[in-house]
Amino acid sequence: MKIIDWYILKRFLVTFLFTLLILIPIAIAIDISEKIDNFLEHADLGFYQIVDEYYKNFIIYYANTFMPLALFIAVILFTSKLSNNTEIIAITNAKVSFTRFLYPYFIGATLVTLISLGMNHYVVPTSSKERKKFEKEFLDNRATKNGLKQVRDFSLQLTDSTYIFIRSFDTERKTGYDFTSEVYNGLELKSKLVSRTITYNAHDSTFTLSDWRKRKIYKDRDSVFSGNKLDTVFSFAPRDLIYKSAFAQEMPSNELISYIGVSKKRGVKNLNAYLVELYKRTSLPIASYFLTIIAVALAFRKRRGGTGVNLAIGIGIMFLYVFLMKISEVLGAVAGVNSLLYVWMPNIVFGCLAIYLYLNARK
Repeated sequence: MKIIDWYILKRFLVTFLFTLLILIPIAIAIDISEKIDNFLEHADLGFYQIVDEYYKNFIIYYANTFMPLALFIAVILFTSKLSNNTEIIAITNAKVSFTRFLYPYFIGATLVTLISLGMNHYVVPTSSKERKKFEKEFLDNRATKNGLKQVRDFSLQLTDSTYIFIRSFDTERKTGYDFTSEVYNGLELKSKLVSRTITYNAHDSTFTLSDWRKRKIYKDRDSVFSGNKLDTVFSFAPRDLIYKSAFAQEMPSNELISYIGVSKKRGVKNLNAYLVELYKRTSLPIASYFLTIIAVALAFRKRRGGTGVNLAIGIGIMFLYVFLMKISEVLGAVAGVNSLLYVWMPNIVFGCLAIYLYLNARK
């Protein structure tokens, strides 16, 4: 079986790469047609800069996104060809079980899964950060930029005893208004610092408070201090005031896990958008195993209509998976729900389908 295993694995990987190389240029062509006007608006934007800063990272992102789709289509195409050429009949006549026949497919799926896991957790987030920086500078319109500009009525727990409140904060100018910092000892207020404005200094990560007043509370008396200007340090940055899933996409998984842990300690109420992004980085690559079983089970037997029928059924199933995945991501980001369960729900559904088709194919 080693010769057959190697033959199936080699054809499997070649078809997978071929499918991926077809999908990527299509995505690039569609993207260029949508953004060509934006590129031409900037006279100083050269061809090399567009390729190096945008389309290099665009290819990384969409190659990783298309991996499950390319894998699924490749398995259907290759297995259907084996079936149409009666090669599978020869293999089954040699008393090779369906489970044993899946062996080289699982080797290929494991290789794709490991590559996808590494890209999802480390490569793609770093690449997305550079791509989004380019989009913000050259492609985003003013309305999109302003969507993340203003933060209002924000509260944050910095430590077990320190809380801050900001009436409004401009993330572009890095200036906020009506700032309050309170320090507690259990339930007892120990000090309160208020200021009319607060400004973040990016060069040294400090904050400048204007028209500030600080009150320290003791057992028998209070002390009040005030001034026009005060430079101080707080354990947060302007980006911490904005909880958007787009930021999660730019963080490697170790940084994202650390960020979620710190945010929980600060009392942030809803981190599900970040949890969805973290869980998705593992659930999507693991789906390669379920999709492989489904694809082989569909194309294992020769059908009237040949490869076209198998491909049509497979594409329909693939788009159903993508649809369920998107729905689960939206529902998983809602406050108060179990994000892990929602993110893995498509895998649970298609895992059950894969088991059914596998048991049916064994017969």
